[in-house]
Amino acid sequence: MKYNDLIKKMTLEEKASLMSGKDFWQTDSIERLGIKSMFLADGPHGIRKQAEAADHLGLNESIPATCFPTAATVANSWNEELVEKVGEYLGEEAVSQNVNVLLGPGINMKRSPLAGRNFEYFSEDPYLAGKLAAGMIKGIQSHGISACVKHFAVNNQEERRMSIDTIVDERTLREIYLTAFEIAIKEGQSKTVMSAYNMLNGAYTNENIHLMREILRDEWEYEGVVVTDWGGSNDRVAGLIAGNELEMPTTTGETDKEIIEAINKGLITEDILDECVDRLLDLLFTTEKVFEKEKKDFDIKEHHQMAQEVAEESIVLLKNEENILPLKQNEKVAVIGDFAQEARYQGAGSSIVNPTVLDNTLESLEESGLTYIGFEKGFDRYGKKSKKQIDKACELAKEADVVLLYIGLDEVTEAEGLDRQSMSIPENQIELIQALHKVNANIVAVLSCGAAVEMPWIGKVKGVLHSYLSGQAGAKAILRTIVGEVNPSGKLAETYPIKHEDTPAYYHFPGKEVSVEYREGPFIGYRYYDTANVKVLFPFGYGLSYTTFEYSEVQVDKGGVTFNITNTGDLAGSEVAQLYVGCQSTNIFRPKKELKGFTKVFLNPGETKSVTIPFDDKTFRYFNVKTNQWEIEEASYNIMIGASCSDIRLEETLVVEGTGAPLPYEKDVLPSYYSGEANQVSIEEFEALLGYKVPVSTWDRTVPLGYNDTIAQCQYAKGLFARFAFRAITLSHSFLWKIGKRSTANLIMMSVYHMPFRGMARMTGGIMNMPMLDGVLMIVNGKFFKGLRHVLKERKKMVKAQKKSQHLMNNSNKGEVL
Repeated sequence: MKYNDLIKKMTLEEKASLMSGKDFWQTDSIERLGIKSMFLADGPHGIRKQAEAADHLGLNESIPATCFPTAATVANSWNEELVEKVGEYLGEEAVSQNVNVLLGPGINMKRSPLAGRNFEYFSEDPYLAGKLAAGMIKGIQSHGISACVKHFAVNNQEERRMSIDTIVDERTLREIYLTAFEIAIKEGQSKTVMSAYNMLNGAYTNENIHLMREILRDEWEYEGVVVTDWGGSNDRVAGLIAGNELEMPTTTGETDKEIIEAINKGLITEDILDECVDRLLDLLFTTEKVFEKEKKDFDIKEHHQMAQEVAEESIVLLKNEENILPLKQNEKVAVIGDFAQEARYQGAGSSIVNPTVLDNTLESLEESGLTYIGFEKGFDRYGKKSKKQIDKACELAKEADVVLLYIGLDEVTEAEGLDRQSMSIPENQIELIQALHKVNANIVAVLSCGAAVEMPWIGKVKGVLHSYLSGQAGAKAILRTIVGEVNPSGKLAETYPIKHEDTPAYYHFPGKEVSVEYREGPFIGYRYYDTANVKVLFPFGYGLSYTTFEYSEVQVDKGGVTFNITNTGDLAGSEVAQLYVGCQSTNIFRPKKELKGFTKVFLNPGETKSVTIPFDDKTFRYFNVKTNQWEIEEASYNIMIGASCSDIRLEETLVVEGTGAPLPYEKDVLPSYYSGEANQVSIEEFEALLGYKVPVSTWDRTVPLGYNDTIAQCQYAKGLFARFAFRAITLSHSFLWKIGKRSTANLIMMSVYHMPFRGMARMTGGIMNMPMLDGVLMIVNGKFFKGLRHVLKERKKMVKAQKKSQHLMNNSNKGEVL
């Protein structure tokens, strides 16, 4: 251990105190030994360090910071160097705010378009997500602080996220849901990893020995720190054994005592604790060095400009009928849509950023060069219908040559803690589109949302420019693209299906009660649509340009693939070339093709460049469940270069030598997986893939409610008070939603309705502890007065213990050894 001498000077109590937070965002300190507190702050696309009382839900305003485009947005750039640059700017701002650990990037897979936190994640493809995450981590950590890649792992739904059990087979786990983390940790060298809330195959991720020890520590040789998601600790001792150093936020010493008691009883050895302390100290001492230098404020203007450049490179042109874009200066332009007046530029929840500057579309129109004739709101962003607003918008549209229509999803639809209810944009926006089309067919839709949406209205518009959630400088970036000052080069990092029912997880998302079954196996996103021949609206990797590109002269050898790209149009532009690989053998089921490399190339008109995409250790591998390791199947492989996964421009074949592993499956018992038509897999076939019986996915309504049950289950509780509370919460949510207080309604669902009872203790920072929670559960389970007495008794004991602990700690910090 690096800090063995220092650890020997600590008491058992001091070592245990380092394993949980001092408050909501800081770790504990031991002043007599020179051990300071670390500060952890949210920040996947901007620093969220709160100036006032701390919370995890984005309620209280944070110190101003640059709000860069979200991960879902920058993923469309397909530019590792650009994403690394974003990381550098994030790291610089983190240092200026004395942040040791920046909680990002998030790299969970987009299993379903409805997952509420998709705007925070890069892609449906693990290779793309991993490479971009590695770049961002390198950028953040170049300033000496730590990134924190999250949420490890298979955290793919928000509903019941703190207790849902994810049931997934080992091969799918490795190939789809862990590969991005593997790349981020091995190539990005992330110093910190955040464990997910959910369970994985029966064990909470934070306590999952297979995930945390066997894979993360042993296989990947990870030596950094693991921190829980806030309130994500179930059993603190089990988490410690699995190698979790830090529990956040504070439990005011409650779980420290659990660790001490476990050691004193011989349940675990003190060596396990020492190992965790050593890694935590290494994170602290390596990150605090940067704060010894003179503190410098970041350049707000420069960072804002960088946010604009990132937005410009991430915008995706989805439709450009009759080359309606870029617009001409003499065309009369009407701007319609609530999002032009008030931009939708970021998501909601723990990642919400208080921007240093916020560009506004209407205020930016003058410098755009457009002939602007007026603005109409057109619709209410939260879905309230208004014929008057539509009529006024149509009157303005009649006078215009072109209508710029700003549409999308509102802030409460895409938020942490809640999944979307549908893939549609609000009906009032669709009605507006249909009405506008009747009076002016020249409509360019500017779409703002953080995930895939259905577009049954796309035939009513001539252009679709998708900005995603483009950050504080997005408004100008969009206008510069509209007028042609920027040639769009973004490509979709996720597939846009025609309708939600086409998605592979449609029948098994989200898990509603005990568990969620990943029956589609590895066939998520384009891997499913492509293999099962399901038509999509826009394929993975798709994006138009104002110029054209030609691919030619492909050459393939064992080291990689080389080819030429020529800009055959009249404008300079960038093209994202994508390498896909498909195995011709049918002995092992696989997707038809998988992304295994990419590069972005800038070309002037008429220019040709030779491009090489090398193969790496992930190009031909698959995970063999019989050998329990990565193998290569000896076979002929299709090497494909495309402008998207469905637009393959060049193709060659390469024979690859295999590792000689035994075949892992029998074809006849897994017909859906061998056909790729895996959207309606039977439970029997899924069990054959898993190798064991699927656990019961529904609640047992006959047993008393416990720590990991939720308010949602109180509808079945024995206690009258619990059933009344359930009814009151559901009615409050419905009422608040109807009167337009949707953010508050969402908060009820996120932080109350789906919160496990243990969250009352783990997320409240010392207001309630587990003994008090025992009393709450007595009330819930029908013992009202006994439970109430227990709560009051334990509350007194907790307050007394907290005062004593604070007194002892004060004495310790004065130099006395406890």
